[in-house]
Amino acid sequence: MLTVVPLAPLVGAIVAGLFGKTVGRRGAHWITVLGVAISFVLSVIVLKAVAVDGARFNATIYEWLNVGGLKMEIGFLVDGLTAMMMVVVTFVSLMVHIYTIGYMEEDPGYQRFFAYISLFTFSMLMLVMSNNMLQLFFGWEAVGLVSYLLIGFWYTKPTAIFANMKAFLVNRVGDFGFILGIGLLLAYGGSLNYAELFAKGPELAKLTMPGTGWALITAACICLFIGAMGKSAQVPLHVWLPDSMEGPTPISALIHAATMVTAGIFMVARMSPLFELSDVALSLVLVIGAITALFMGFLGIIQNDIKRVVAYSTLSQLGYMTVALGVSAYSVAVFHLMTHAFFKALLFLGAGSVIIGMHHDQDIRNMGGLRKYMPITWITSLLGSLALIGTPLFAGFYSKDSIIEAVHASHLPGAGFALFAVTAGVFITAFYSFRMYFLVFHGEERFRHKPFPGEHDDHAEHDHDDHAVHEPHESPWVVTAPLVLLAIPSVVIGFMTIGPMLFGDFFKDAIVVDPARHPAMAELAENFHGAAAMALHSLTTAPFWLALAGVVTAWWFYLKQPAIPAAIKARCGWLYQLLDNKYYFDWFNENVLAAGARLLGRGLWKGGDVGLIDGIAINGSARVVGMVASLTRLFQTGYLYHYALVMIIGVFALMTWQLWPYLALSPGR
Repeated sequence: MLTVVPLAPLVGAIVAGLFGKTVGRRGAHWITVLGVAISFVLSVIVLKAVAVDGARFNATIYEWLNVGGLKMEIGFLVDGLTAMMMVVVTFVSLMVHIYTIGYMEEDPGYQRFFAYISLFTFSMLMLVMSNNMLQLFFGWEAVGLVSYLLIGFWYTKPTAIFANMKAFLVNRVGDFGFILGIGLLLAYGGSLNYAELFAKGPELAKLTMPGTGWALITAACICLFIGAMGKSAQVPLHVWLPDSMEGPTPISALIHAATMVTAGIFMVARMSPLFELSDVALSLVLVIGAITALFMGFLGIIQNDIKRVVAYSTLSQLGYMTVALGVSAYSVAVFHLMTHAFFKALLFLGAGSVIIGMHHDQDIRNMGGLRKYMPITWITSLLGSLALIGTPLFAGFYSKDSIIEAVHASHLPGAGFALFAVTAGVFITAFYSFRMYFLVFHGEERFRHKPFPGEHDDHAEHDHDDHAVHEPHESPWVVTAPLVLLAIPSVVIGFMTIGPMLFGDFFKDAIVVDPARHPAMAELAENFHGAAAMALHSLTTAPFWLALAGVVTAWWFYLKQPAIPAAIKARCGWLYQLLDNKYYFDWFNENVLAAGARLLGRGLWKGGDVGLIDGIAINGSARVVGMVASLTRLFQTGYLYHYALVMIIGVFALMTWQLWPYLALSPGR
């Protein structure tokens, strides 16, 4: 049964991808939706067996290679962490598959898109179900490959091709660190299997890197985390994620909610037995996450593309998850991963529904008053926004407040800065979320009753010839039904699951925490008195009032006094420039790193390849041979009398040499 879970989407991807013309558009979406639906149903059965019956599974399915005692295997490890991830991945993927039927209806690459997203689901399932580093790395690279194909799905758009290459290259940087970490663990642990590596963790903690005083476990964990920084878009390897908006909206939801960006968070949580052995690595994780949570949130404030606002929200929320990992609250991190997957998929698909209704205009400055035109999209987007900002009783409240409390209880270096970052981030999140919400669904109707100026911005393949109706309109049921189905867990899933997931036995054998050194989870458990009590108590806490302040400020700025943001922008132009240029990370990457790499490459090419190798080693040796040959050619004329003369001279020289002792005798003798 476990084998069917990842293979069902793979079969759908193969049929839609290789036989798309044969099965047609309807066949492509039916086979892929059916494959993911089968995976989802089986994942729910697995979750029930794990959570209710206490079932566990850890075994090799297939031995691929055996070299000198090193086994490279395909195997599954199913525990609470795996089962939860399987259900989240398959459910969100199923919603995206159904949504895609409506969103990509007129796209000529319809079958190809379904093949890609189904292959994406297979890759992520292989990653989360693996019981060894080899399969983890396979899934890791596979989601990277498919994301490259999907971000550049509209391959005739130069911006899409730039974005998918950017994502691919930035992730190669992270993956370089990731494979170094795997290599260190393999070299000193002697295995790729999780259970065997974790058992050797205390021994690895005693080792140092050769020739240095660095702890081996610290170096390995930092290398693994560099991989997570690439996949889960942490500063400074975050730059690819906003540009991934160049792909179609369904894949934005899938990348940001359930697949690629959560892979790094999942991996660090899975490696908790190793990370627990290194406070240095945990402090690095904590600080990087705090920087991402705070400073990426600021960028969401100035975005005008509806999808980019949600994208920067994802960056900030990934920072929150990373902070939780850094304070050893691994279960809180994956709890936020789960709740975030539902409401972030909802917000992305809601944004896509708005884009459809606005005839593919994505600029929120051209919207306003859409509430009465798109009631289902409006109410589901409101629920998603309330969950995102941590409204009490909503899913995001339980996970985000737990992160803030866990950081408050931590004593690691950097915890003070992290506490400030995640607390300030509450106001920022509420402000940019409701800025977008108010500009899109409330206030003045700023759209024009003629073809929209941004109509050709998103994808030329979707242009409509008939512009008879220019008013916004509600999306078809295949778009709105997933919104409703995602809105339900966005509201209730946190209330229902916080007890068993954070303070029960759900993750007991999947996540390891040393309470003596990292007491955050123990303090959380001590202060937890039920989901309802937590929501009631929150009304007296700073995060609740900060979130409320963010909503009220957004309402005042963008509905009541819209002149205020313009005045702030005019007075603080330098700050706006800093945010608009995304802290100049892209400028630095392009003008320093990329230009430096090109300069180094040109120097090696001109000086090393052309000058040294070609000029001296290859062409130089050829010139020496030519010089020798030209000298030799003087003696090889081909005339017989020349050779006879040389022979006579040679005989004369030989005779002289032989007779010289006699010729040199003194005259007296």
